[in-house]
Amino acid sequence: MLITETSDAAAAIDPAAATPVVRHLRQTLLWPLRLMPTAQPRHAHRGPWQVLRELGDASPWHEEIDEYNGSSEHFHERHYNEFVSFLPYVQRFLYGDGRRGREAGTDIGSESPMRVFRRRDVAAVRVLPKPGDAPVTLQVVHVDLYFFFDVDVVLLNVEVGADDLGLPQAQELLYRFGRAYPGGWDAQGQALHCMNSVEWLAADGRVLARSDAQQREAFLSHVAEHRAPRLAAHWAWLMQPLVSDHSDEPGALRFRQLEYYRMPVMAYLSLDDPRRLSRSDFIRLAMVTGAAEPAVGGAGPLPYAEAQVADFEQRYCYDRFWVDAGAAPNTRYLCNGRALIVVGDARSEFFGCRDRGVLAQFRHQHFLLFLIAHFQKAALLMFSDRLVEALRNLDVHDVASVKRFKRAIRMSFEGFLRFTHRYWFHEISEQAQVRALFRLCTTHLGLDPLYDEVKVRIADMNTYLDADSLRRQANTVVRLTVVTLFGLIGTITTGFLGMNLLAEADAPWWRKAAWLFGIGIFTTWLTVYTMIKSKRLSDFIDALSDERHTFRTKLAVLARVWRAGAD
Repeated sequence: MLITETSDAAAAIDPAAATPVVRHLRQTLLWPLRLMPTAQPRHAHRGPWQVLRELGDASPWHEEIDEYNGSSEHFHERHYNEFVSFLPYVQRFLYGDGRRGREAGTDIGSESPMRVFRRRDVAAVRVLPKPGDAPVTLQVVHVDLYFFFDVDVVLLNVEVGADDLGLPQAQELLYRFGRAYPGGWDAQGQALHCMNSVEWLAADGRVLARSDAQQREAFLSHVAEHRAPRLAAHWAWLMQPLVSDHSDEPGALRFRQLEYYRMPVMAYLSLDDPRRLSRSDFIRLAMVTGAAEPAVGGAGPLPYAEAQVADFEQRYCYDRFWVDAGAAPNTRYLCNGRALIVVGDARSEFFGCRDRGVLAQFRHQHFLLFLIAHFQKAALLMFSDRLVEALRNLDVHDVASVKRFKRAIRMSFEGFLRFTHRYWFHEISEQAQVRALFRLCTTHLGLDPLYDEVKVRIADMNTYLDADSLRRQANTVVRLTVVTLFGLIGTITTGFLGMNLLAEADAPWWRKAAWLFGIGIFTTWLTVYTMIKSKRLSDFIDALSDERHTFRTKLAVLARVWRAGAD
């Protein structure tokens, strides 16, 4: 039974009243974050999930052994339905290679390149949307961290639920809950757009952590000092032992924000009669704009101008099941990329079925397609951040900095190739519904243009390194050619017909050693000096071979070899 302090009041609402009742709400947050390189040498070449494993009971996060990796006796039909929804290459990404991979002893084992860690100490969350509202307690279904092999990205997944909420109340929960920090404060000092108060609760009702959104000065001073936002206290606590990279707290695993502070959200709303919802209600749900101000005698106003939502149904709605008949009648899917909302009829037995109905699909197939899309976007943004950091840290006058820059670009190029071949999918399913929702999600997220942009940037960087390497090699060849050319003059002069200018064959050994030592020093100095002047000498050789230059011009070019500042 899901917990809510407002369930009794909401259940008493007359079904014919103006405010629809959400009989069951599921809200799923998915927060993509970038993992930063660890400063501890012993963790430098280890995956972040391996670091969490080593912490053991010192960490609240423990690896989740799901039905695909555990015993087959817990594998049920809903897991089978989830598995067969995806194409084979997506199945290998999500579920791995099974026992065959285990026997092969591969680097990432039989499991998928995705690692899931779960914490079980949080049982509920008590939220207060706005001052004066009644607090609402939501059941925490699970809190997970998703890691990915060979990609420095982690996704926080929080799923909560409640029964019997008014539609405006549900809209406010969707709008305010998934905020990493306040967007600002009003004239009275109240935090804007986020929850007024959030408290994580243990199973016995103890408060484990609470939000600090009203502490305006703490957020302002953090941005002023670090040029980075400060995470709200309840989210920072939930992520521990992972800590923000701009935090002063010590931590083996550090992360940075990749996207907007508003977390991508999925929601499942079960209503007695979803067709009672107005067009304005659907627009507000799809765009997650929060509840409208109460209107007298009709639906609330549109959140945007009519011209902006004229094509709302075509762009944001999947209405294959928005009919009165079928297995899941009156079911509507809304998607804007950062939100995937399903609204359906609570009177339909199939819609609320937790094993094979729409709720089961929402929690499994639909969640996975949403996760894949946002993981792909997070990975692309991570590669883009790497390029920016490599350029920012480059000092062309520092040889060590140039080497680090080249190494960073090469690693980004290699990592992008591995990401492309392991994780980049355009199609994940042949099932019409899953395929349509995935396309809707990726189109609004703009994944294809983002992929092309990052690909071009990395390719440009790699092309620059190749061109710079060829340029350096060409310069080296030119210098060696100059040295060889001028050394050839002395070689031919002294070695012509084997002639000895000095007859020292019968001289004492010390005299021959002195000659050898002296000539060696002179030759070494001459070679080094020629290398130093090789660039200007190469210009002289070019001028000497150019018949268009006069003899006077060629002498002037030769004179520039010893002229200061001639370059």
